[in-house]
Amino acid sequence: MSNTSIRKPQVCVLGSAEPGSRAYELAGQAGSLLATLGITVVSGCGSPATRVAAERAVAAGGLVLSIVPPDEMPPPDWPATVVLPCGMGDARNLLMALAGDACIVIGGRAGTISEVCLAWLHKRPLLPLVGCGGWSDSLPANPPDERQNSPILPWRTVAELEDQLRQLKLVHGS
Repeated sequence: MSNTSIRKPQVCVLGSAEPGSRAYELAGQAGSLLATLGITVVSGCGSPATRVAAERAVAAGGLVLSIVPPDEMPPPDWPATVVLPCGMGDARNLLMALAGDACIVIGGRAGTISEVCLAWLHKRPLLPLVGCGGWSDSLPANPPDERQNSPILPWRTVAELEDQLRQLKLVHGS
């Protein structure tokens, strides 16, 4: 037996951004990048931003795990290779926070804030998109609390995002 890990890194995509915005386009580019790097995307696909990240990851040949709040399977065109209907409603946010080796944060509303705080409490690195507006802009200067549980690594471009993923050692073979 080999000591080589067979588990691929997993990164959650959290947040919200509307179609046509720069943040929405960067969410899609982030999904493509993750797939290209061999990183599994974890996305609830509930907001336009998280859905486009999943769609672009699937289109790029990547793996996408979608953890959905209801207890029923989504329609067949759902942008995921694996779906986990958890039947937990908003409590699903804990599963989202725990399912990644790191969490990308794009814009965001109340659900995103809860996922970010849970990720922080469980020491998951946070990768907030900055410069596009929304709640993720303020995350680097305003972490959830004073504990410094995990790194907060902001990005403005997918090249910067890739650098941050490499810094976290989530990109293998390079």
